[in-house]
Amino acid sequence: MTSPRAPGPRSRSTSPPEPPDARARFRRLRRAELPSETVALARFLIGCIIVSDVPPGRASARIVECEAYLPGDAAAHSFRGETARNRTLFMRRGHAYVYFIYGNHYCLNVSSERAGIGAGVLLRAGEPLTGIDLMRARRGVSAERDLCRGPGRLAQALGIGAAEDGLDLCAAGPLWLAAPRDGPGGRVAVGASVRIGISKEADRVLRYYVRDSPYVSGPKKLNS
Repeated sequence: MTSPRAPGPRSRSTSPPEPPDARARFRRLRRAELPSETVALARFLIGCIIVSDVPPGRASARIVECEAYLPGDAAAHSFRGETARNRTLFMRRGHAYVYFIYGNHYCLNVSSERAGIGAGVLLRAGEPLTGIDLMRARRGVSAERDLCRGPGRLAQALGIGAAEDGLDLCAAGPLWLAAPRDGPGGRVAVGASVRIGISKEADRVLRYYVRDSPYVSGPKKLNS
């Protein structure tokens, strides 16, 4: 979370109609269910589902890897205070903070504290659930394992860009969080490690992941 995102419009697209079976499959998370502290939220999100209803259709993935970026964290985009570029990271917990990195990829974060405090959880990887053919078309790859394995791939597979920045992930709309199918954590073994790809505060154990999941990114030594 050390590179600024590219500026872009903050539009709100209209969600396409949900098919009846899709509405039955996922339950939207309520904000009251989200822990109000960043590390607790990062752990909670493992096993939850991120659902994208942006055109041309629905795609969803179970969250299998994320990283926490705390208040006062030198590796966080919020470290130097609120700006026009990072203002959505300072929204109350449960909003999307989308930034652009390396001139090529968007990344999706979930704001994690009360309004005015900059902190968030970076969604690093997901297990594809629905809309897999759509994900393949967006990513240009066929291997299911590689569709959402990494933060840039996850955002691309779900069709997430600058327009999704600031969306309320607990409200009806084109991008939202759904409850795990088997309760918080999805009844999986959750591991923890140092964060990946940062230079500041790189020794902090703030990355959480599903142990032994083939959809998790990063080196094997961090995923045991």
